[in-house]
Amino acid sequence: MNRYLPVAQQHFLTALASTSVVVKSICATVLLLYLISWLVDTHVALGVTPGYLFPPNFWIWTLVTHPVVEQHILGVAVNVATVIVAGRLLEPLWGALELLIFFAVVNVSAGLLSGLSYVLTYAATFDLRYLFAVHVFGAPAFLGGVLVALKQTSGDTTVLRVPQIRLKAAPALALLALSILRLAGLLDSSAPLAGCGYGALAGWVYLRFYQRHSRGRGDMSDHFAFASFFPEALQPAVGFVAGLVHAALVKIKVCRKMVKRYDVGAPSSITISLPGTDPQDAERRRQLALKALNERLKRVEDSAWPSMEDEEDDDDDEVRTDAPLLPTRDPSLPPPSSTQNPTGQESSIISFEDAPAHS
Repeated sequence: MNRYLPVAQQHFLTALASTSVVVKSICATVLLLYLISWLVDTHVALGVTPGYLFPPNFWIWTLVTHPVVEQHILGVAVNVATVIVAGRLLEPLWGALELLIFFAVVNVSAGLLSGLSYVLTYAATFDLRYLFAVHVFGAPAFLGGVLVALKQTSGDTTVLRVPQIRLKAAPALALLALSILRLAGLLDSSAPLAGCGYGALAGWVYLRFYQRHSRGRGDMSDHFAFASFFPEALQPAVGFVAGLVHAALVKIKVCRKMVKRYDVGAPSSITISLPGTDPQDAERRRQLALKALNERLKRVEDSAWPSMEDEEDDDDDEVRTDAPLLPTRDPSLPPPSSTQNPTGQESSIISFEDAPAHS
């Protein structure tokens, strides 16, 4: 085990060095607050506590500070690894500013929704533990958002070969793993499960409807629909319910309608482009289509247009075939004598006699 620690440390430092100042700042804040947690209960002062989040206490700052608070070294490792993965895979596509906006939107939304859920649970059970004994903090919220973003950009990537697991199933598997840990009693509360679930939901809503990019806002492609996060057997029912919810949200102007653009001037007959559909997979497919088209045109061109050398050879063959081997004799002339040509055939050699001298 000691052999692999230096290698892992070297990979970690290399990955951290290649990220932006946003990623480095978040990781440094997580490590600093973890050291402070040895002296102060940072998860109480900086984590989201449902009873303190809403009036009369109104600890609004906890919505911003809770994602960088950790109590255990394992949580620190997961938090820092999640931020670095986002910096390596998402930041080159979005930029540092967009990654910071995504980090803030996901964590603030997850903290607010988690606190509201526990307040509603208290209203149903009148159990004060849901107000003051529950603390939402750490990496689960941003982990859920990052997994959703990776499903959007690299969903077809294979994570495990045996059994075969693709990256698009990672959000559901993360929620399943946290549920099993909670049922097994390895988690103190359901706050990590709630944070991860609301973080994934907030990340999907932001990427689906609100993220700005070169082709507009949001990503309305079919592979990123809400039903795609569920097993195939449940997708029709989930898609129907999600469609009704989306229609209701469009009516109250919370979400936008799906807009399609038709480019009739494209090389193909009709090209349908959806706002926000320019991930790496679409670019790869365009390159493959262009390559296939170029190869097909090359094959057609080679079969339809012979080369210049072939044309010259054909012209020479035509000249040799059309030209007679011997000159044609005029039938009005007398036949040549045997002394002139013993074979009785006309010679193809033209001779010139000396002209008589003139006086």
